[in-house]
Amino acid sequence: QVQLVESGGGLVQTGGSLRLTCAASGTIYRSSVMAWYRQPPGKPRELVAAVRGGDTNVANSVKGRFTISRDNANTVSLQMNNLKPEDTATYYCNAQVGPQSYFGRGTQVTVSS
Repeated sequence: QVQLVESGGGLVQTGGSLRLTCAASGTIYRSSVMAWYRQPPGKPRELVAAVRGGDTNVANSVKGRFTISRDNANTVSLQMNNLKPEDTATYYCNAQVGPQSYFGRGTQVTVSS
């Protein structure tokens, strides 16, 4: 069983920065995919960024502004710079361990214009 806890969300002005962190408990391997998703109000959940080993992928909508990093096998971070109002969403940490996919409860990010 894997549990994920996100932290670091909050209210920030346009152009500001936030760093989200996800701490995982349970069995997570370095080769497991860990990712960040977000769900804006009234919209479906979307993939923001993912990391597996040394490989990262970032959605086009945040490329050049967001960076995902794997601090260790159980921690993944999302550095968000130059935030825009359209980045406002609940951000969820995700871990894929074998056939199982786990999500945290999410952390709210609000960007004011």
